[in-house]
Amino acid sequence: MSDSTTDATAHTDATVLLRVDKGLAHATLNRPRSINALDHDMLLVLAEALDSWEKDESVSVVLVDGAGDRGLCAGGDIRAIRASAVDGDDGAARFWREEYHLNAHIARYTKPYVAFMDGVVMGGGVGVSAHGGVRVVTERSKVAMPETTIGFVPDVGGTFLLSRAPGETGTHLALTGTPIGAADALYVGLADHFVPSERLPELTAALAGPDSRSAVTEVVGRFAEIAPAGTLADRRSWIDSCYSADTAEEIVERLRAHADPEAAKAADTIEGKSPTSVKTTLSALRRARALGSLEEVLEQEYRVSCATLTWPDLVEGIRAQVIDKDRSPKWSPATLAEVDAAVVESAFAPAQDGPLGLKDPGGRV
Repeated sequence: MSDSTTDATAHTDATVLLRVDKGLAHATLNRPRSINALDHDMLLVLAEALDSWEKDESVSVVLVDGAGDRGLCAGGDIRAIRASAVDGDDGAARFWREEYHLNAHIARYTKPYVAFMDGVVMGGGVGVSAHGGVRVVTERSKVAMPETTIGFVPDVGGTFLLSRAPGETGTHLALTGTPIGAADALYVGLADHFVPSERLPELTAALAGPDSRSAVTEVVGRFAEIAPAGTLADRRSWIDSCYSADTAEEIVERLRAHADPEAAKAADTIEGKSPTSVKTTLSALRRARALGSLEEVLEQEYRVSCATLTWPDLVEGIRAQVIDKDRSPKWSPATLAEVDAAVVESAFAPAQDGPLGLKDPGGRV
């Protein structure tokens, strides 16, 4: 990490540290006590910096990482989202608008965008990294979209990414919220290179100089190694056969009937998640597969995210996980069979405050 700074925000108490050194613009999410969870101000700072650096001819490469040794980013500030749901205000909707616009910008960034996905990378952390052009994982990486655990649905373009993973691996990861390591992140397309964490400072220094995407890829390639073995590829047979079912209930039935004990564990995991979230997530993934661009999927995700604010499970799930931390949510309804199909369908209705207004590469809104 360079000590050279050109930005006024390079104070240790800033929640995003910004500096430019020899053509490398470096943004560090800086809330290590909360594993750099994103709040609204951090989104605004990062979005403004990316806009500025994209126009700055002295900037050749952008690097995003996280402070501390626990992870890049544990996700969005879900305490604030819960408070918005309880109060019935527009705080969560405004947060998601900013966040999803940022995700789309990262995906279309015109300069090399490098993300160090070291340690915990979940939810919103995936949004600021996995859409980037050069995504680096380490032996410490734990990548996940765990939204069904809190009565929410994968967002930040997560349903776009997971719907395009090999076979039904993305469905498995979305419904169970299972964290994956470096090799599996590479396998499902959430990352590009494995670099040992101890070499990240050296790689950071080497990124000051390259002036093209191919040059950056070549630099990262010099540090890249073979990741320790993952598990998803070996589990494809039962994952694909079980998760290809039409309904969440049938998926669970197939998992329970399969001979592999890992399949039964997956069934147990799914049945511990919010039933409404599980069913809506499955529908969101299937719909995302049919949509042509990230922007279209983000529009869908915004509608679904806003709908969850009226669900009892979102408030209850966040309470159980981060407020009281009893890890014993009382879901309503309590089972997959009890979830009203009309509730799932209504989650895809237009948001009250209108669409995000994102344009895909073809210029369509």
